[in-house]
Amino acid sequence: MKMVQYYSHLNGYEYLCVHKPHLWDEIVTAINQVDAAKAFNKVSKEKTMMGKILYSPQKLNKLFKEEFKKNNWKGSHIYYYVNEDLHTTRATVGIRNNKQQQKEIERLGFTPFKTFNQVDFVKDRVAVEVQFGKYFSVQYDLHVKHTFFYQRDDIDVGIEIIPMHSLKTKMSSGPAYYENELANIVREGRSNPSVPIVLIGIEPDEMI
Repeated sequence: MKMVQYYSHLNGYEYLCVHKPHLWDEIVTAINQVDAAKAFNKVSKEKTMMGKILYSPQKLNKLFKEEFKKNNWKGSHIYYYVNEDLHTTRATVGIRNNKQQQKEIERLGFTPFKTFNQVDFVKDRVAVEVQFGKYFSVQYDLHVKHTFFYQRDDIDVGIEIIPMHSLKTKMSSGPAYYENELANIVREGRSNPSVPIVLIGIEPDEMI
């Protein structure tokens, strides 16, 4: 794989270059080490692409996981509690300890519901999501996942790795792609999402 384009939102790339250049190098290296040809094995069952061989998102995700693990990047799950009351939510949303959060929601007279947020890879306050899912998955990553970990003060920068349009055309219909998500971020304005992000567009070294 190779990185074709990247966009730095709220100086995410510049922050890494100054403070954690080794992590940026590890991210680029992980991308470059993924052999996309190993994932070119999905037989399409869609009417418009019946029988065509495509890149498998599941296999690509597995290959990326293998490369990031080599440098001790690990997934992160954070559990927390929610409830239906606005005032109680405002009073408890910032509590980092989920047990304390649960007890406070109960003390205020509401039922806490356990949920969680997760990110693919985290290392030294940098989070990486590799996303080959539908277009709304990237929006969820940017506006919920990365923002969640940033506002908890768990990360300083979020990285979102997604296909270029050239790769998207060789996958099942519907995945997000770099050119469209770049337009979405620019359209939303400089301060939205409110977390430093580096959006990375990738494609195979040689498109099969």
